[in-house]
Amino acid sequence: MTGPAEGRDRQGVGRFDVPQQSPAADADPARRNGHRPAAQVAPVDASTPGGTPPAVADRPGDHWDRKVANGLAFLRRRLAGDYEVDEFGFDPELTDAVFHPLLRLLYRDWFRTEVSGVEHVPVDGPALVVGNHSGTVALDALILSAALHDKHPAHRYLRLLGADLVFRMPVVSELARKTGGTVACNPDAERLLGGGDLVGVFPEGFKGIGKLYADRYKLQRFGRGGFVSAALRTGTPIVPVAIVGGEEIYPMLADIKPLARLLKLPYFPVTPTFPWLGPLGMVPLPSKWLIEFCPPIPTAHLTDSADDPLVVFNLADQVRETIQQTLHTLLERRPDPFGP
Repeated sequence: MTGPAEGRDRQGVGRFDVPQQSPAADADPARRNGHRPAAQVAPVDASTPGGTPPAVADRPGDHWDRKVANGLAFLRRRLAGDYEVDEFGFDPELTDAVFHPLLRLLYRDWFRTEVSGVEHVPVDGPALVVGNHSGTVALDALILSAALHDKHPAHRYLRLLGADLVFRMPVVSELARKTGGTVACNPDAERLLGGGDLVGVFPEGFKGIGKLYADRYKLQRFGRGGFVSAALRTGTPIVPVAIVGGEEIYPMLADIKPLARLLKLPYFPVTPTFPWLGPLGMVPLPSKWLIEFCPPIPTAHLTDSADDPLVVFNLADQVRETIQQTLHTLLERRPDPFGP
């Protein structure tokens, strides 16, 4: 009688019809030991740091896949309320994701803006940025804030001070708050400066943006110099900035004052395209823009003179003259308002 053991040899190796394959003597050690060979590893590129293999290039769809994923993540955070705003309502995430990209198309592609002197804006700490105002619609303030954020090495935000009218308008008020704006008053300005922010102010106000095209680039009166008082009380440097290009986007030929009073507006503009073309008249003309930041004017040595009218007036006049002279220089550099 034969048992199952008869089907095996003394070493326990099976004796079946298919012969057992023995590894070659020069085979890989893992193969000789009966293991399956590991997956082939790509050769190491010695030219890369640390001997790591080079990164795989993105496929054509990877860029858009990331954009879609980032967009969905952004919407999920907004719907869930997973974002932060400060005490003034400033929303940095919304500003970076929505407002600045739109303004970037305007200042970079439409207005072909050139920015110089950004090294005069502090890398950290407070500063009061004071500029000229123009353009019938206050686009210059928005363009300045976006261009400064993009060109500054620290990508700092400019907290704009706006007139009361801006914050009485339902939709505009919310947008202004979300982008970092607040009412142009000394308490708010001093709180922002005391917190180390960059604050932007346009002392001409509506007199600047509502002036006729015949008076372009002629600075209007700077009011009572309230911005100077805020800078003096906080010892903040003042950075004058000159903006050329805003006067040509909506050349204001006339102001219909009775209609402005009826609508409770500071002015009702008549331009070459508005109101004749209706909504199309709101498209700004593609003027060439130049923005130059001037050297800062220190105020730390004048903190005790914040309530001295003479000191405030002289400092405000110094800032105004600096901006006016810089405007003349920039206009000489840009002889054609709509050139390249």
